[in-house]
Amino acid sequence: MATILRNWSYRYQWLYDTISRLAALSVGGERRFRQLALQGLDITANTHILDLCCGGGQTTRFLLEKSPKVTGLDASATAIRRASQGVPQAQYVEGLAEKMPFSDNQFDLVHISVALHEMEPEQLKQILAEVYRVLKPGGMFALIDLHKPTNLLFWPPLAVFMLLFETHTAWQLLETDLGRQLESVGFQNYHQQLYGGGSLQVVQATK
Repeated sequence: MATILRNWSYRYQWLYDTISRLAALSVGGERRFRQLALQGLDITANTHILDLCCGGGQTTRFLLEKSPKVTGLDASATAIRRASQGVPQAQYVEGLAEKMPFSDNQFDLVHISVALHEMEPEQLKQILAEVYRVLKPGGMFALIDLHKPTNLLFWPPLAVFMLLFETHTAWQLLETDLGRQLESVGFQNYHQQLYGGGSLQVVQATK
């Protein structure tokens, strides 16, 4: 069960940013963390990117280094306002990830950074189906999120982090077979790479 620190981290941007930067040290810092899911992808200036659950734009700014055609979506009006102020080069839309206000086959790349662990199992299924819908044929889905550590030394810090800042949905994701769920909605070429002693997973799949 999360503590009051979870509420504070969403209320105060400086606290959220500090926590994110500390967590990213296990993979070499924030810049590398924000770009791990993009490794090996063919991204050009014409790539239409959806930054799903964009929050305050922490990853959006790095996506803009790859392509100027970035749209951020988040259900929180506060997050959208912060993103618009901090990273004004992107376009932003307020909306639910499980019911996106976009047409079919709209994006070349959908990216989501450490947000799926916030979702209930049914929400997660709906979101994956929506990602598939809004991607163009041949489009890529790339994500980074929590994973059950393969190195026992990484269990204590992950457990402490989750107890302080996360809820039951994060624990559920550790037991979720994302590969099977992605394949069930039609994705192909599923690839998973683990980092930070297995405590982080990068997943890429093709529509």
